[in-house]
Amino acid sequence: MVHASAASAKTILRLELRGRRKLLASQAPDAAEQAAGLCPSGLLERFGCVAGYRATGAEIDPWPLMLRFAEAGAALALPAAYRRDQPMGFRAYVPGDALAPDAFGIESPLPGAPERKPDLVIAPLLAFDRSGGRMGRGGGHYDRALAALRARGPVFVLGLAYAGQAVAAAPMEDHDQRLDAILTEKGYIEAEKEP
Repeated sequence: MVHASAASAKTILRLELRGRRKLLASQAPDAAEQAAGLCPSGLLERFGCVAGYRATGAEIDPWPLMLRFAEAGAALALPAAYRRDQPMGFRAYVPGDALAPDAFGIESPLPGAPERKPDLVIAPLLAFDRSGGRMGRGGGHYDRALAALRARGPVFVLGLAYAGQAVAAAPMEDHDQRLDAILTEKGYIEAEKEP
């Protein structure tokens, strides 16, 4: 259980981090292309189904990276929230497919699109640390979806961020899912695993 003061501190931190991300986005408008170009080729060839996301606000756009995975032979998927009180799932996406707002109003594949279990998920974030800590928007949607995926088998989670979103230690709770690696416009960072 999170105490009210801890929840308030995280809310304030999220506001600060959103402001930082907005500034970083304005300073590096080509960060998405730069990051995609720095993705290791060995990573591109490892996965059969890659889930990205639809960037909102100042989130770094995963599309250039998703295209690199598709060119390497991966099928693509996007998240879809079926109901606000359930973990989001992932549906097949082919560039040009029609999209419609999901339960949270995010453009997602249509309900008839096939369900997918990605083996790599590109995750948006507000902050990351070198041990794979990730701070998201605060709704826990990615954490629940990643936990459900990982319960069914291995899933590699790649945080996509501006380098300036790094923090010394992202605040983590027991249910928070860690990143396996982070990709920024400055390079690729393998998460430091605890001994």
